[in-house]
Amino acid sequence: MDYKNSGSKLKYGILGLRNKKKSLVKLGTAIGLAAAIFYPAVKNNNNSMGASLVPSDVLIEEQIGAFPIVVPTVKYGFTLDTFQVEEGKIQKNQTFGTLLESKGLDMLSIETLVQHSKGVFNLNRLRLGQDYLMLLDRKTGKPKHLVFEPTQFEYVVFNLDGELNIQKVEHEVDVELKAVTGEINSSLWNALSENEVDPEAAAKMEDALECYVDFSHTQEGDQFKLLYEEKYVNGKPVGAGQVYAAQYKRDGKDYYAFYFDDGQTKGFYDYEGASAKKGFLKSPLKFTRISSNFNYNRFHPILKRVRPHLGTDYAAPHGTPIYAIGDGVVEEAAYGKGNGNYVKIKHDKTYQTQYLHMSRFARGIRRGTKVAQGQAIGYVGSTGLATGPHVCFRFWKNGKQVNHLREKLPVSRKMSSEKIKEFFKLRDNYLMMMEREGIIDDSQFHLHTVDTTSTEGGAAP
Repeated sequence: MDYKNSGSKLKYGILGLRNKKKSLVKLGTAIGLAAAIFYPAVKNNNNSMGASLVPSDVLIEEQIGAFPIVVPTVKYGFTLDTFQVEEGKIQKNQTFGTLLESKGLDMLSIETLVQHSKGVFNLNRLRLGQDYLMLLDRKTGKPKHLVFEPTQFEYVVFNLDGELNIQKVEHEVDVELKAVTGEINSSLWNALSENEVDPEAAAKMEDALECYVDFSHTQEGDQFKLLYEEKYVNGKPVGAGQVYAAQYKRDGKDYYAFYFDDGQTKGFYDYEGASAKKGFLKSPLKFTRISSNFNYNRFHPILKRVRPHLGTDYAAPHGTPIYAIGDGVVEEAAYGKGNGNYVKIKHDKTYQTQYLHMSRFARGIRRGTKVAQGQAIGYVGSTGLATGPHVCFRFWKNGKQVNHLREKLPVSRKMSSEKIKEFFKLRDNYLMMMEREGIIDDSQFHLHTVDTTSTEGGAAP
């Protein structure tokens, strides 16, 4: 992503439009003066024939005599003022064919368009209430174009007259760097929404820091800072792009994740340049809470007696994805009377993990399947001995079940010495940007070379 061209595109676009308007006004003045000199009768004509032909939603910049200066309404590459415009929604039992048939298109033309749509736009996925834009000939009412916008990032145009075909067009996406900072008063999600952080950016922040911060243990007073891309289409935010830096502060200790990509080394690294991708994640779920801790003397809520609880329970809504906390091979994917649906993974000669009470397994999860860290292996349920939807997470070390939250787990290596200097420069640049809230002047982003594609946290000393 070339930030010099895209990061400020929205700002420059607005300035460009303002300059264009000024030029149009000057041009209108010149035309008006010429009309007054050569056609004095026009200047005194008080009827509004010219203005009456201009749709009411078109902006009139300046009018001298009978010469309005207008900015045409353009959408999806069409000048809407030259068509009859019909905006509608797909009705109950309405199909692509019945929609076009109601506008006078013959069945042979409709079938041709259906054939052309294959591989471009799935007409079977038209849903009730989906918006469409129909452009018709202004004089005859004959349909000319039909437009659907299946996502925020693209639209498809069916050309209904002449050469019958279909085109898929991607919207131009503008990108700005955004820095936010916040403090948790109730929950992390509330703190993020209060600071208008895109939910996608929030999830990516957790991904960057998940090996350092257990987000099921967020507490009042925790603080965060985030530097990420905000994407815009036609001036409206449509989602988050790359997260470049994240900081999370808890109990006076700072945890960092910085994105680095020099074309050879790519991913998130902590304050000292060690990879954020450690041996294990802190939790098998995202944005959840611990409902029951590892406890040798827990009173079982169903069996009504004291029974050791050699795992950690994470409560979450039914169907929430459960992730493997590390790379490994599935040893068991089965049903047990007490465990319900469960998966057990062998990570290496030392460590194993188990995930209980699933509603179902993820596709392809069976004995012998290789899984990667962060891969969905199942979904939260309440099968077996469970009072509600949760996952009971169990952790083995050398064949013995232990409390994973108290274990010293393997640490990551630092990047090579020849790369670390460039990383430190970039890290300090990120830190400087995170100190400032709002949209960042991205010219500073290019102080150090970094490729901005992909995604892959650590405590400062």
